[in-house]
Amino acid sequence: MTCMAILNSLQDGQNAVCYKKRRETLAVKFTKMQGLGNDYIYVNCFEETVDNPAELAVRLSDRHFGVGSDGLILICPTPNGDAMMDLYNADGSRAMMCGNGIRCVGKYVYEKGIASKDVLKIDTLSGVKTLHLSVKDGAVYSVGVDMGAPEFQPEKIPVSGQEGPVIQKNLSLQGQDITMTCVSMGNPHCVLFVEDTKTAPVHTLGPVLEHSELFPAGVNVEFIRVINEKELEMRVWERGSGETMACGTGACAAVVAAIASGKTERTVTVHLLGGDLSISWPEDSSNVFMEGPAEFVFEGSVEL
Repeated sequence: MTCMAILNSLQDGQNAVCYKKRRETLAVKFTKMQGLGNDYIYVNCFEETVDNPAELAVRLSDRHFGVGSDGLILICPTPNGDAMMDLYNADGSRAMMCGNGIRCVGKYVYEKGIASKDVLKIDTLSGVKTLHLSVKDGAVYSVGVDMGAPEFQPEKIPVSGQEGPVIQKNLSLQGQDITMTCVSMGNPHCVLFVEDTKTAPVHTLGPVLEHSELFPAGVNVEFIRVINEKELEMRVWERGSGETMACGTGACAAVVAAIASGKTERTVTVHLLGGDLSISWPEDSSNVFMEGPAEFVFEGSVEL
């Protein structure tokens, strides 16, 4: 064998070793999806394994050095339904429920063949949710979600030091008087009605309320302007993620708060930065219903 042949043989062997090492490098496939601009990174844990989802959520959510998202959602097997949604915010904290996120889970589960039916049961940390998919030519273009019943009892939201529901109640926080309505939609919300969402103190008051001792589990903060009895305008500061383009549970909480305060009818369009959601709380039902879109953005893989 010539020197060149030996060299080529050695190089081929080295290349084979390098290729094998690359193949053995642990990587995970992901799909980025968004519901009204509320974007998450989704991992199909029917096929993939994520050992440290909180750490991965922080790493991938970074919009400069990562993929960029409001958090990470694992789609997992469960005995309680067609799939489970396991959600981690951009700061790595675990969340119980996400309205925009669960609509995307429904689209993913249907279109990826995990469960090819137009009514799905999706398990969450706040219980099993029923999803109704609107499908055309094999693609899901809208998802309706039974979000369950709102909870007003302070200890179940939770809100500290309060007796009875906090509905349009004046409270003092760090010397500032605030009128708020507190409700849980599977996660805690503090709804504030404002005259102008554009000038609302989302980035100042939002984090103050999120980390206030008043809310021992943290809280999502909605800044709401009532347009008329059928329309609300909303900005939201999400627990663990900051301001986002939309929040499904927040839109539900906003409508529930508006109805409880006598400000709107029982079916309302909520205008968010990322688009519109239809929210209803029928008189003949204790549950709140949400309808809105879900979209794929792109797919990729990342080394762990």
